[in-house]
Amino acid sequence: MKTIQIRSRILNIAALAALCACLGSAQTVKHLTHAEAIEAATAKPTPEYSGMARQLKVQGQVQVNAYITEEGKVERVEAVSGNPMLIRCAEEALHHWKFTPITEDGKPVKAVASLSFSFKL
Repeated sequence: MKTIQIRSRILNIAALAALCACLGSAQTVKHLTHAEAIEAATAKPTPEYSGMARQLKVQGQVQVNAYITEEGKVERVEAVSGNPMLIRCAEEALHHWKFTPITEDGKPVKAVASLSFSFKL
């Protein structure tokens, strides 16, 4: 009976060690401020109003997180706050943004940029 308990504990420890190794080798994601993201951007088309947002005279602030690949391309955009119509305008523009590759310890890494846009008519 004790042999089974010892083997079970050894397997649990081995599984925990494997999990820790996987977590330790997980890819680094660097978080960028708005200012850092603007500085790293090589192409940054300005978000444009959609026809509907312009017609309804929607204005306001939009905050989003842009997820950037190791190559400097925006792979997805996540809304943080703002009017959904304006968020969509910001998302469309951000998919055309390009960044210099973001590095950590000299190696290109994925990044998340916190960005804000102000929409005024």
